[in-house]
Amino acid sequence: MGLFVRVSIVAICLGLAALIQNYRMLSQPLPAPKFDFQEYWGPGKAADYKENKAVTPFDIATNSELIEDLKTQLQRPLKLHDPLEGVGFEYGFNSKYLQTVVKYWRDDYLSKWSDRENFLKKFPHFQTQMQGLKLHFIHVKPKKTEGKTVLPLILLHGWPGSVREFYDIIPLLTTPNEKSEYVFEVVAPSLPGYGWSQGASKKNFGPAQMSIVLRNLMLRLGHDKFIVQGGDWGSIVGSNMAALFPENVLGYHSNMCGTMGPIGMLKMVLANFMPSLFYEKQYSGFFKPLGDFFTTTMEEMGYMHLQATKPDTIGTALAHNPVGLAAYILEKFSTWTNSEYKHLPDGGITKRYTMDALLDNVMIYYVTDSITTSQRLYAEQFNKEQMGLQMDRVGVKVPTACARFLHDLWHATDCQLKDKFLNLVQSTYHLEGGHFAAMEVPKVLYNDFVEFVKKANL
Repeated sequence: MGLFVRVSIVAICLGLAALIQNYRMLSQPLPAPKFDFQEYWGPGKAADYKENKAVTPFDIATNSELIEDLKTQLQRPLKLHDPLEGVGFEYGFNSKYLQTVVKYWRDDYLSKWSDRENFLKKFPHFQTQMQGLKLHFIHVKPKKTEGKTVLPLILLHGWPGSVREFYDIIPLLTTPNEKSEYVFEVVAPSLPGYGWSQGASKKNFGPAQMSIVLRNLMLRLGHDKFIVQGGDWGSIVGSNMAALFPENVLGYHSNMCGTMGPIGMLKMVLANFMPSLFYEKQYSGFFKPLGDFFTTTMEEMGYMHLQATKPDTIGTALAHNPVGLAAYILEKFSTWTNSEYKHLPDGGITKRYTMDALLDNVMIYYVTDSITTSQRLYAEQFNKEQMGLQMDRVGVKVPTACARFLHDLWHATDCQLKDKFLNLVQSTYHLEGGHFAAMEVPKVLYNDFVEFVKKANL
């Protein structure tokens, strides 16, 4: 165990010791903070803004000149350093394999771009204005509903994902299944600042404010009551939505439940020393020893610190560098799908996904020029104003389900989660799958979700 890790553990333990003295006060859920539910986030002055509330079909077609320019850029000679001998993805994206990816992108993928674009258009796309922002979303209604209970559902993605993550699970959700009495009307928005959704022009547009905008989107579509499902940022935005709007959210399902409240952090440390008090032995593989947790955090979270402090700088480096953008994004689909894949020369990125699916996601960032605006969410989440809201201490009272997939970045115990999610009706463990569950194991996630809906009697 390195010196830094040891010092970190000691410092945290001392801090948590102080928290124990204030346990009762800190364990009580806080009331929801007050917000302006119509706050303006667009450019210029709110007084000059007149919202167009129309919901219109949206064409996601890409300018052919942009595609031709991309082809030209990818034809340039790659000046890459050879990887160290015997190194896979431990130092980041392996430069030798990156050449393979770029060649496929240039010679195969882009040569059939019209087919890929048509694939991305397979679901109905729409746009509307909301609080100064142009919001893009996919909206799929079930075609056959006879004998089924139809429930509205909003699907929320994260970074570096997009609505592309949901292309395999949407048909499962919207097609009647003889094993389920439910079928779903799906709304899958591009988070503001991601893909085809406009990013905020004002500071302090964090996950809490984003949850308000997306709740207002559902109201505009006529859904006063709906279910929320999300992972990554979608889990944080979704839990905020459930906490702030229990009158609208029927239930909340996440494949990355967590809480960073002070008592939850204390329990995480205690679980390291007394695991039998916090989870059953059969689930021990889901919870890393504290030393391993901090080591993984140091190895994998450098991007977060960068994006939380200087998102525009790294955004500039990536926005006009398609090869760098692909390496930056696809590296996460290696280590976040399974950390062991970093030891492979190809990062194992096609073990669970097709290269076309991965490049679809990269292309959404590239053609919409949204990498910078997407990364700003990190800076807004960790600023003084957002942290001051203490949303992790605002209880979620609606029925909640937490699905853990073994190879995800981290997991919280039920004991931690119940401080935040006051009505945890389902808690599951899956030995298959990682961070991008909807894209990697859509059937498993679907089954987990419909089981929750049934249990919660939504």
